[in-house]
Amino acid sequence: MLWACLLLPQLALDAVLRRSPDPDAPLALVTGPAQLRTLHAVNPAAARAGLRAGMRLTAAHALAPDLALAEYDPQAEARWHRFLAAWAYRHSSLVSAQWPGCLVMEVRASFRLLGPWPRFEARLREELHGLGFGHRIALAPTPRAARVFAGLRDGLALMQGPAMGEVLDRVPIRRAVLPGDTGERLHRMGIRDLRGLRGLPRDSLRRRFGLSVLEHLDRLYGEADEPLSYYAPPDHFDERVELGYEVESHTALLFPLRRLIGDLCTYLSIRDGGVQRFLLRLEHEQGHTDVEVGLLSAEREPAMLFELTRNRLERVSISAPVVAVRLLARELPPFVPATRDLFDLRAQQALPWPQLRERLRARLGDDAVHQVTPTGDPRPERAWRRLRGDERTDIAPAPARPPRPAWLLPQPIPLRDPRPRILSGPERLESGWWDGDDARRDYYVLETSQGQRAWAFAAPGERDHWMLHGWFA
Repeated sequence: MLWACLLLPQLALDAVLRRSPDPDAPLALVTGPAQLRTLHAVNPAAARAGLRAGMRLTAAHALAPDLALAEYDPQAEARWHRFLAAWAYRHSSLVSAQWPGCLVMEVRASFRLLGPWPRFEARLREELHGLGFGHRIALAPTPRAARVFAGLRDGLALMQGPAMGEVLDRVPIRRAVLPGDTGERLHRMGIRDLRGLRGLPRDSLRRRFGLSVLEHLDRLYGEADEPLSYYAPPDHFDERVELGYEVESHTALLFPLRRLIGDLCTYLSIRDGGVQRFLLRLEHEQGHTDVEVGLLSAEREPAMLFELTRNRLERVSISAPVVAVRLLARELPPFVPATRDLFDLRAQQALPWPQLRERLRARLGDDAVHQVTPTGDPRPERAWRRLRGDERTDIAPAPARPPRPAWLLPQPIPLRDPRPRILSGPERLESGWWDGDDARRDYYVLETSQGQRAWAFAAPGERDHWMLHGWFA
C-alpha cells in the first residue's frame, strides 16, 4: 500500500480566508480570554506586517492598526477537517482524518483510475487550491511516514520501504511527530535523529518514555500495522457561513452563496449523486427566511445551481439584515448525466434542455414550464395533460387522424366570419357519453376571408354556426 498525507498547516485560517471578499488584507485568528487575547494564526499579509502566532492582541494592533480579526473556532476547524475528508473520499476509498491538521489516504489502488502519482498529485493540488486550502503533500509506504515527510519537505515521495527507512533514519528527532514532548526531551538528552533513537535499548525507552514511543516507531517504519479509523460520508449536506456583518442586499450574499454551492457540488461528486431539492436559509438576529430551490431532476453543475439559486434569491424580499447563510440538502438522489451524441452539433453557447428548463422555472415560476403528454381521449380539450418533473407515462400511439392545429383555444368561441371556405372535413367526433360530458361535433378545416386557417366545428350534419376551436400556423 502507498499512503499520501495532505498536511493542512493553516486549516482554521484558510477556512476563514476562503469566505473573505479580500483575502489579501491582513487578517488574524484570535483566541484566549478577554483579558489576554492572543493571535492563533495570521495570513501572509499580516505576517509581512510583523505579526506572528502567539503575539498579544494589543501588540498586533500597534503594528497593524487595520488588522481584521476573526475568532478561532475549534468546532468550525473540525467541521472543515471533515469536509476535506469528504473531498478526499472521491479519490480514495481509504481516507483517515484521525490526526489533527492532516489527512492520510491510500492511493496505490487509485493509480489505475487517476494515473501515476505525479499526475495524481497535481490533481490533488489543483483541487485543494481551487477550494482555497493551503497544503503540503508527501507519499510513503506507511501513513505515519507520509505524515512525517509532509512536515519535512513538500512533495517528497518515496515508494519503496528500504528507501523510506534510510530517509527516516536522518529525520531530526524534534520533527518525527513523537507523542507529547518526547521529541524535545530526547533532543535535550543528545539524541538528534531517529537512527540514534532506534539504537537505544527498547526496554529502557519503554520504562522512561512509555510504550507509545515504541509503538510509534514500529508503525512509522512499517514493522507494525496502523489501526486507522476511516472516513464514511454522511447522508446529507448542511453547511453554514457566518457573515461577520449585517447584509441587507442580495448582491452582498452572492459571494458566500457561490462558496456554499461549490461546496455542495463537491460533496455531491463525492457521493456520485445529485440534488433535487435544497433549502437556503438566511438567518437574522431574530428568526430566519427560507428560500426553497426545487428542481425537476437531479443536478450537480455548480454554475447552473448557482444561477438557479440566485434567481430564487432575487425574488425574495429581505425583511431584516442577514447575519449568516445556511445551505441544507437532504434529498440527494442518484445523478444520471444527460446523454450526448459523439458528434454534438449543438452550438457552444446553447444550453442543454434540462438546464434551460430549470433556468426558465427559476425566472418565471415553478408552474410556468411543463411538459405535456397525450391521454388517448378523442376530445381535443382532454387529449393531453401536464407532466410533473421527469414523470414518464406509457401511452399507446394515437390512431391516424386528420391534421390537428398546434394552437388550441381554452374554450371554443363563435367564428366571426361571414364566408369561410371549407378546405377539408368533416371529421366526426362522438365521445364522452360515459362521463357526462357528451360531445357530438363535425370538425372542419376552414379558410377565413383574411386567409387564416381555422379549425372549427358545427353540429352534426350542419355547415353554419361555426365554433372556432383552434388555429393552424
